[in-house]
Amino acid sequence: MRTYIGHQQAISAADFAELALGTPIELWLGVEGETDEERAAREDAARDILADNPRFPDDLVRIAAQVIEENPDLFDVVPLVRPARRRTARKGAAA
Repeated sequence: MRTYIGHQQAISAADFAELALGTPIELWLGVEGETDEERAAREDAARDILADNPRFPDDLVRIAAQVIEENPDLFDVVPLVRPARRRTARKGAAA
């Protein structure tokens, strides 16, 4: 099954995010190994976009929730925190 946003085919979760945002996802998340100058330029561009569209963060959350709800198979859900192991007192140990 193929999924399209507008006239563009979305193949991965990153494609969905980029097509929904209308900007490359790297603009918001950065890229590994970027220099301080590259980071500053990226953040300036992001600030300009947010200044031009103050509802963007709310729209982003709504779109992301919709994409996740409609396409849960695109996302591998991995717990961010491991459940804590319960410690039990050993016999004869001081409490």
